[in-house]
Amino acid sequence: MKEYGTEFIRNVALVGHVGSGKTSLVEAMLYNTGATTRLGKTEDGTTMSDFEDEEHRRKISVSASVIAVEFENYKINILDTPGFTDFVGEVKSALRVADAAIILVDAVAGVEVGTELVWQYCDELKLPRFVLINKMDRENASFQRALESVQGLSKNVKLVPVQLPWGEKHDFKGAIGLLSMKARKGAKGEIMDIPAEYLEAARKGHVDMMEAAAEGEDELLEKYLGGEELTPDEIKHGFKRAVDNGTFAPVFVATATGNVGIIPILEGITRYLPSPTEVPVPHGEGKGGDEVVAATDAGPLATVVFKTTADPFVGKLTYFRVFSGSLNSDTRVWNHNRGAEERLGTLHVMRGKEQLSVKALHSGDIGTVAKLNATVTGDTLGDKPHPIQLPVPTYPAALYTVAVHPKTHSDATKMGPTLTKLCEEDPTLHWHTEPATKQTLLEGMGDQHIDVAIRRAESKFGTAILTEVPKVPYRESITRSHAAQYRHKKQTGGAGQFGEVHLRIEPLRESEFEFDDELTGMNLSKSYLAPIEKGIKATMEQGVIAGYPMGNVRVVVYDGKMHEVDSKPIAFEIAGREAFKLAVQGAGPVMLEPIMLVSITVPEANMGDVLSDLNTRRARVQGMEQDGGKSIVTAEVPQAEMLRYVTDLRSITQGRGVFSMTYLRHEVVPNHLTQTIIANSKKEKGEEEE
Repeated sequence: MKEYGTEFIRNVALVGHVGSGKTSLVEAMLYNTGATTRLGKTEDGTTMSDFEDEEHRRKISVSASVIAVEFENYKINILDTPGFTDFVGEVKSALRVADAAIILVDAVAGVEVGTELVWQYCDELKLPRFVLINKMDRENASFQRALESVQGLSKNVKLVPVQLPWGEKHDFKGAIGLLSMKARKGAKGEIMDIPAEYLEAARKGHVDMMEAAAEGEDELLEKYLGGEELTPDEIKHGFKRAVDNGTFAPVFVATATGNVGIIPILEGITRYLPSPTEVPVPHGEGKGGDEVVAATDAGPLATVVFKTTADPFVGKLTYFRVFSGSLNSDTRVWNHNRGAEERLGTLHVMRGKEQLSVKALHSGDIGTVAKLNATVTGDTLGDKPHPIQLPVPTYPAALYTVAVHPKTHSDATKMGPTLTKLCEEDPTLHWHTEPATKQTLLEGMGDQHIDVAIRRAESKFGTAILTEVPKVPYRESITRSHAAQYRHKKQTGGAGQFGEVHLRIEPLRESEFEFDDELTGMNLSKSYLAPIEKGIKATMEQGVIAGYPMGNVRVVVYDGKMHEVDSKPIAFEIAGREAFKLAVQGAGPVMLEPIMLVSITVPEANMGDVLSDLNTRRARVQGMEQDGGKSIVTAEVPQAEMLRYVTDLRSITQGRGVFSMTYLRHEVVPNHLTQTIIANSKKEKGEEEE
């Protein structure tokens, strides 16, 4: 592929609800630009952008792919994103490096959950956007109904059709251009006069487009208000300005699978969407603080890594966008985040999994390079003498957690490194070991997200991993003071063991653990306090009631006995441990459960159902408020009741509900539930011993 200057580059993300036709649109664009000789189909697993095994198996996109398209001396970097909510991290990463977005809407379904979410993301980033009403050839397709559903999404962005459909459903023939005032028919886009029955609607649409163009620039507005008609070039110029500043969004029509209406979309991308030089410049953190980064080859090198993958043939593949400066193959760059030098081999432009080598990438372009050592997603690559770090997207917190363990002994050594690699690829994945339960936990956005990660672990890294519902990280504590003593005596010939410990335990609020003594006289040497404390701490880690860590306890050793010959540290370690266990039994032991602060945002219509569901989860509602047609509920809920809440909430709200939660504190578990927890713990221990 040839090199393209910054002004001839367009970076566009395709976003929308799952099934809206994003991948099919990519196929149609590739076909119409001569990059392919046939239209690939999602259901057949023959598309260029869905090339992973999981995508073929599920018939949906699960990761963002980059497709470079050449059209009329322009290079369009298409970022095809997943539509399923679980893969929101891929969407956010793609939008981070895009300069504009095309939001696809099903002509039958209209606005769906995914449409609402991506519209919100585009608003947050202030991205210029197109709306494409797709699948106009489907039964029950309606341009007007779909358009009205999109108009309800935002008050700040006005929708302006630049095309009208020529027919609908099985009678969909093509699109009527409101700027050219010509019709385009069929897959070949044959240009002809507008049919008479559409002429009046087309003229009205042309006027609406002219008004939008006039609002894009003051000079044009004065001319238009003065009664003069704008020329086609003036409409193009003004309309582009209006799209760039985000006040208007052009609306196109097409059927991607039928290859109708594709060329006008490509023309619209090059005509109306901004080049990297025309978008607001990002701010980075430089040597002297905030630094503006300009999309010019003459600027300091600032390259952001937005995606990393593990390719079984070429190894680690790093996707990046050059925000400033230019990048050449076979050169060296500095990773400002890691403080390490990276050697770049051959640079590539991606077309799905196909790698097209290039000698250089100019400012604003997107490319890949293989086999970088230290670099991960979110890092900034640049020149060592000119340090600058560009910000990364804010990803939503993980909502779905599973406990993972290796399938076989050989998988055990590989599981940790494999999980680390998966999390490096996907910023919305996290893993850690929970100290309270000793389980390894993998966190993601939903069950499908986790399932894809587990399957990738085996297919890409050869690590078989099993999952289960995670244990709740309960804790143990006490409610009152109690004293106990224990004598450890062991004589089996030769040197014996002797140690006797008298101690008292007390509830503690300020900290997890305190150890003190009130020893007087010579009954017990203070040199044995350290092993006593060691034995108590080990017992607290393992728990006394149900095998969970114990905390908020103060221990006071007030007496004991020792033997001149047989007393040893190990004897007092054992005696301290057993005395502590006895004291706990009389100190009103309780189980504590984590309480989460949960914030739930749902449509107002679902408020009642959500509150009813929370009542079944032992929740305490703290507040409710309204915000732009949405209801926000704040509640304190035990973590045990939230393990699979993401799935339940999506079911209640048809996928429109979102929530976040943070740890608040531990509280005493109700008695009837405590007995169940203890019984389950004893059962698990029995099974482990067997």
